[in-house]
Amino acid sequence: MPLTRFETFQTLFPAEPAWRFRQIERALFDPRVNGWQDISNLPQDMRAALAENVAWSSIAEANVYASKDGSTRKALVQLHDREKIETVLMKNKRGEWSVCVSSQVGCSMNCSFCATGRMGLRRNLTADEIIDQLRFWYYFLRDKKLDGRISNIVMMGMGEPLANYENVKSTLRQWLACTDIGPNHITVSTVGLLPFLQKILQDAAWPPVRIAISLHSADETLRKKIVPTTTGNYLAELSQWIKKYLQTKASNKRHVTFEYVLLRGVNDSVRDAKLLADFVTTTGRVKVNLIPFNDINDAALQRSNNTDEFAAVLKKCGVTVTVRQSAGLDIMAACGQLANSLYPRP
Repeated sequence: MPLTRFETFQTLFPAEPAWRFRQIERALFDPRVNGWQDISNLPQDMRAALAENVAWSSIAEANVYASKDGSTRKALVQLHDREKIETVLMKNKRGEWSVCVSSQVGCSMNCSFCATGRMGLRRNLTADEIIDQLRFWYYFLRDKKLDGRISNIVMMGMGEPLANYENVKSTLRQWLACTDIGPNHITVSTVGLLPFLQKILQDAAWPPVRIAISLHSADETLRKKIVPTTTGNYLAELSQWIKKYLQTKASNKRHVTFEYVLLRGVNDSVRDAKLLADFVTTTGRVKVNLIPFNDINDAALQRSNNTDEFAAVLKKCGVTVTVRQSAGLDIMAACGQLANSLYPRP
């Protein structure tokens, strides 16, 4: 892997104070700045050295595809080593934009409903590569003259973010320091790897962003079939973790979200809903986000036709529940569909 921007800067300018690189970080998110030579508060010789030795972006090439209704764009991004990832821009309910970013090339979690997991894990993304997905969309909105600001970031693209812990943490800290997007508008979605969840509790430097856990079943045996990385006694340990997280890390306004992909005949029965409701009551401030299954060219998996009844059971039990609206289905940009080999959809 090449050196990061920060490592290269330290190599080129070992005597420079820390605030100098912070100037650079802020400039990276200014859509008026097109390259190193445009950072006017840097000395000219520094700008020249950076231009010669550091790529302005880790994204070497990108193809952007738009959904028919114009609400969603997906970028197929090529990195320095020719590996490819995908990142998505979506219009949100407030008329602003949300960005979905990837944290790995592929994924090793192998969740049954997710196309990315079928790729396997190729490698982790560097912090620069994660950061630059957001920067890419800033420039895209500017160049296409599209109205609205980027108000939300969801780390729900390719990969398991907590399996790339340090790079993800560095990315989150830079986003919070250099953009106007606050921690309540950034969500990290994880299958809930317990060792890394525990690490968050002990890590004073972990940013105060939202956490979403891909649960998909409150029956541990069934969850292991859907999420093969599920460990023994997982639900009990997860419940304890959420209680500690809400006590020590979350503000009074922040909650944990359980994401739940509804698969027909697999995890969408009334019994499944009641098990989920019972589990939620053991945890504290948790919301459930029901997600329609999106086609990944697997005939064995189908979208549930029981969403309304499932949601009604949860609400009757006092659970706060939302149903996600699928966006970008026609360009394979919806939840679970990001996998370069499946693009574009016929």
